[in-house]
Amino acid sequence: MTAQTTDTTKKPRLRAPKLVINEDELAHIEALAEGAYQRNPTLADRLLDELGRARIVKAAKMPADVVSIGSSVVYRDETTGQEKTVTLVYPENADISRNQVSVMTPIGVSLLGLSEGAAFYWDTRDDQRRMLTVIRVQQPGAATTPAPGPDTLGQNTPGAT
Repeated sequence: MTAQTTDTTKKPRLRAPKLVINEDELAHIEALAEGAYQRNPTLADRLLDELGRARIVKAAKMPADVVSIGSSVVYRDETTGQEKTVTLVYPENADISRNQVSVMTPIGVSLLGLSEGAAFYWDTRDDQRRMLTVIRVQQPGAATTPAPGPDTLGQNTPGAT
């Protein structure tokens, strides 16, 4: 009797990172997911699964380092080392030429609710699995902190020695 071997190669699994969703955005995102069932049931299921496991918080309690609608996000593709900055938006505001990514895209679903430092797998439209890490999250209207340089170190400030 010979044993048959079956190729059970699976894509690597990473423990799903914790998600936090703004309560004010939840109804709109759920409606988008439900409306997407006809066009893209896989994406709609994934979004609803993510919403189902997320911690829902009031807007005032939303952590500043968590990706929500309107957040600018810097993430790194761990395969290539390339960093990219995008803003997560509703579909009606998406504009890839301005790096405005819809929450109703695979990368948008993957980013929603993640905090800085979270790593996650993302399946591209070409069915390639990529590992991405959230480097920085900036909320709309938040001031940016300049990188240290001559102007921020006081070297070009009048009266500085």
